Amino acid sequence: MSSTWGEKIKISVFGESHGKAIGVVMDGLPAGEEIDFEAVSVQMSRRAPGRDKTTTPRKESDLPIILSGMLNGKTTGAPICAIIENKNTKSDDYDNLKFVPRPGHSDFAAYIKYNGNNDIRGGGHFSGRLTAPLVFAGAVCRQILQRRGIFIGAHVYSIGNIEDSPFNPVKISKGLLNKLSSAYFAVIDSESEIKMREEIEKASLAQNSVGGIVECALTGVPSGIGGPLFGGIEPVFSSILFGIPAVKGVEFGAGFGSSKLTGSENNDEYYYDNGTVKTKTNNCGGILGGISNGMPIIFKTAFKPTPSIAVKQQSIDLISNTDAELSIHGRHDPCIVPRAVPVVEAAAAVALINMMNI
Repeated sequence: MSSTWGEKIKISVFGESHGKAIGVVMDGLPAGEEIDFEAVSVQMSRRAPGRDKTTTPRKESDLPIILSGMLNGKTTGAPICAIIENKNTKSDDYDNLKFVPRPGHSDFAAYIKYNGNNDIRGGGHFSGRLTAPLVFAGAVCRQILQRRGIFIGAHVYSIGNIEDSPFNPVKISKGLLNKLSSAYFAVIDSESEIKMREEIEKASLAQNSVGGIVECALTGVPSGIGGPLFGGIEPVFSSILFGIPAVKGVEFGAGFGSSKLTGSENNDEYYYDNGTVKTKTNNCGGILGGISNGMPIIFKTAFKPTPSIAVKQQSIDLISNTDAELSIHGRHDPCIVPRAVPVVEAAAAVALINMMNI
C-alpha cells in the first residue's frame, strides 16, 4: 500500500482502524524544534470521534504516544514515531461486510486488489481513522511553520446546501485563523453552525449521511514558494489532500468558478501597499504558475457523504456470486466534514513544510 508521502519531510502512516494501534513515522524534521504537546492535543481532540451527535458514537482519546525522535520537548533530528492506541472497537459489527461490500466504500475494490486479505474491520487501512496520525504530523509541522510566521486555519464551508460565510480572499487575520484552528465545529458565521447541525441531524434521523466542503487558508507564506508543472503548490497540495478518505475534489482560489469569468474579471491586478506587492482580488488563490505570490493561499476540499449508512442498499455476495441486500451495522458518522477540518489543515501544513527551506 502507498502510505508514505513527502520528499524533504516524509510521513509514513501505519495501522488499521481496529488493530492494536495506528501511527505515523516522520522523517526529515529539523533538530531542536520545540513542540508544545498541549497544542498537539488540541488538534487531536478536534478530529477525535464521539464528541457530539454529529459524529460516530465510537470514543477514542487519540492521545499520541511518542516512541522516538523527541527529547525534553524538542525534536532530535531522528525520525519521530508516534502511535495512537485503538481502545473502543466493535469488530463484530463488520462481519457481514467481509463478502458483501458496501456501496460507495473501498470494500469491493480492496477485496479484488488484495485477494480478499484486506482488513474489513472498521474499513481497515482505508478508514478515516487513519487521519488521526496525519493530524498529529500536521500539528507538529504547524508549530514549526508558525515560528516562521505562517498560520493555517479552515472552516466548514458547507454541509449539503447549507453554506458558511467564505474567507475574505485578500485579507484574513491571524486571529480568525487561530480561532478556527482551535474550534471543533469551525465556522466563520455562528448562525451557519446551527443550520448545519440541523442538516446533519436530519440525515442521521433518516439513517442516511450528508457531505460538504472545507475551505482552508494559509497566511504569511512568502512569495516564491513552489514551481512550475509537477512541483507546483496545487499538485503537491492536491496529492496529499486526495489521500484523505472521502475527498472527491480540490479547487484553489476561484477554482471551477474561474471558467465562467473573462480574463479581465479573473486576473488579479497588482498594487503596492507600503512597498509590499499585493493583488486587489485573489482569484488565483495565492498561487501563480504553481508559485506563491504572497497573498493568502486559499483552497476548498469536497467530501462525499459517508458511505456506511443504515438505509438498506443493494449489493452483491462475493462468495455466491449473487445479488444481495445489505444492512450496515456499527457506529458511523452521519457527516465527517466537521472532523475533517483539522485533517485538511494538517495536510496543508505537511505539504507546505515540504516545499520550504526549513
